[in-house]
Amino acid sequence: MTQVTAALVKKLRDMTGVGMMDAKRALVAVEGDIDKAVDHLRENGMAKAAKKADRVAAEGLASVFVEGNTAAIVEINSETDFVSKNDQFQTLVAEVTRQVAEANPATLEEALEIKTASGTISSEIMEATTVIGEKISFRRFERLTKDDNSAFGAYLHMGGRIAVLTLIEGTTDEEIAKDVAMHIAAINPKYVSRDQVSQDEIAHETKILTEQALNEGKPANIVEKMIQGRLNKYLAEISLVDQPFVKDPDQTVGQFLASKGASVKTFVRFEVGDGIEKREDNFVEEVMSQVNK
Repeated sequence: MTQVTAALVKKLRDMTGVGMMDAKRALVAVEGDIDKAVDHLRENGMAKAAKKADRVAAEGLASVFVEGNTAAIVEINSETDFVSKNDQFQTLVAEVTRQVAEANPATLEEALEIKTASGTISSEIMEATTVIGEKISFRRFERLTKDDNSAFGAYLHMGGRIAVLTLIEGTTDEEIAKDVAMHIAAINPKYVSRDQVSQDEIAHETKILTEQALNEGKPANIVEKMIQGRLNKYLAEISLVDQPFVKDPDQTVGQFLASKGASVKTFVRFEVGDGIEKREDNFVEEVMSQVNK
């Protein structure tokens, strides 16, 4: 049987990015032929990537790409925050964002089938899952277009933990649009204005506020005014244009933009892992499971 040396294992690891034991097992399986070992890892690596499908990917990065009158924002997830610092993962996220902007897919399924230099976005994500060793998943995207009299604002917080894309009309000043994007990253409004709030949400909030007022023992003749006042406050808190502007709390975002002759058309805010139920792992059990393989 061919001897598998440490140098050979290191060479295979450098070529493929897999772990030491995976590299050694692959070399043993093909009697030390490094080219066959690479093929062996790719073949079995794809199977390993598939086995990771039931894991929870709630970390990762969000990114924004802007070119001319087109922009895209995406979120790609990983299992741990460590992966967000991985050069291969960062490159993947940036490339997927650019490809989505250029290809204009209508759905996530279409986005996954976008052709790339080495296959499709789907196959590149599978490849990243194999090499990095964690489940990688393309969670969501939005793509916006504008005219020549508007501006995109792009902002990444904590290197991509939060990403915001704004579309501001009435100005071509990207700094104004970016200032609004920074505000959105910090304050997290739900809507551009209160006009976008559904009647169902208003009715739900009114019911809660009514119960609160009655439980406080307020007289019936002032409950209605209290509810209206609190509802207005709630709507102002969730509506971008009514919020105090973070860079100048003496004016609202709407007032800031109006002073520039501008207004918000729309915005998209992605916070990595938002809404994903994270699994609580037992660290000791996880380590032992790896040791015992």
